Amino acid sequence: MKTYIEIIKDLREDNDLTQKQIADYLGTTQQVYSRYEKGENEIPVRHIIALCKYYKVSADYILGLESN
Repeated sequence: MKTYIEIIKDLREDNDLTQKQIADYLGTTQQVYSRYEKGENEIPVRHIIALCKYYKVSADYILGLESN
């Protein structure tokens, strides 16, 4: 099972987006978003919710609790 770290990176790359583009959407910096993808910072719930809406996936998917 993938971790949320791998999943958010895969979603971004599968949609041909840069870290900066996602960081701008979340209202944060590219450096902070990069730390989420590296697992150096935990991603806040508000950002998980925003990513769910952006990618049109469930929180369970991003958190690695379901595969679809």
